[in-house]
Amino acid sequence: MSLLVVGSVAFDAIETPFGKTDKIIGGAATYIALSSSYFTHKVNLVAVVGGDFPKADIMMLEAHNIDTQGLQIKENEKSFFWSGRYNNDMNSRDTLVTELNVLADFDPVIPEAYQDCDYLMLGNLAPKVQSTVIQRLKKRPKLVVMDTMNFWMDIAMNDLMETLAMVDVLSINDEEARQLSKEYSLVKAAKKILEMGPKVLIIKKGEHGALLFNKHQVFFAPALPLEEVFDPTGAGDTFAGGFIGYIASTNDISFENMKRALIYGSAQASFCVEKFGVERLVNLSQNELNDRVQEFVELVQFEINLKN
Repeated sequence: MSLLVVGSVAFDAIETPFGKTDKIIGGAATYIALSSSYFTHKVNLVAVVGGDFPKADIMMLEAHNIDTQGLQIKENEKSFFWSGRYNNDMNSRDTLVTELNVLADFDPVIPEAYQDCDYLMLGNLAPKVQSTVIQRLKKRPKLVVMDTMNFWMDIAMNDLMETLAMVDVLSINDEEARQLSKEYSLVKAAKKILEMGPKVLIIKKGEHGALLFNKHQVFFAPALPLEEVFDPTGAGDTFAGGFIGYIASTNDISFENMKRALIYGSAQASFCVEKFGVERLVNLSQNELNDRVQEFVELVQFEINLKN
């Protein structure tokens, strides 16, 4: 089943307690597309870069069966650039530089070859851009998943609410869920957010796992305890890519299958944080992925005899 990924393809410069990088490939759509490519072999990409974006990185994406005809290249402009420094706890970070460049006026053009997409993943972008993508598709995909962040809640809440009413699944972190719902309890927050339009809500809790809600059920997927976390950048997007990639590969949008997709997304995110940027995602083997998923199964599997 074909998957359309829309988001940013960019440069990052990252500093963590384990080291620092110069400009490396980043962006929400990059992580999502790479992660999902391990499940489905028909990933279509819509994004924009400048003429400074290396052709070698575009070829790397294409080597992962990611179709890049929807990647706009503005030769005389610069690609989106973000630089950040993570604190010692690796859960908080300081943004040092944000240069929107080509992303400032990104107008998503959907190639005709992408119009029959079965699944749509909207990476973190301005809500107006996200809704424009949905409106420009000639038929509605089987499942529309969107990510967003607190920045858009601060400056574009009306646009965000309009877009939320158009999607099936929303993926956000716990801080964003609390801000959006104005509720501290995540159960109460989920109830309010599901009334805004999405049928399913994913709340990511970083090293504490992820929660999956619909109006009647809740499921929890743990995060795998790791000895070392080198770089959390893109972990949430990698999670989303694993989630939607697995669903696209199985062509099953039931809540039960979404539970499995949550585990696969968590497994992919656990790989992402082991190296800087997308380095770990570029050369994964199927055996590595299978072994990692098995670790998740063993982490939560237990037997118990209830007392009468």
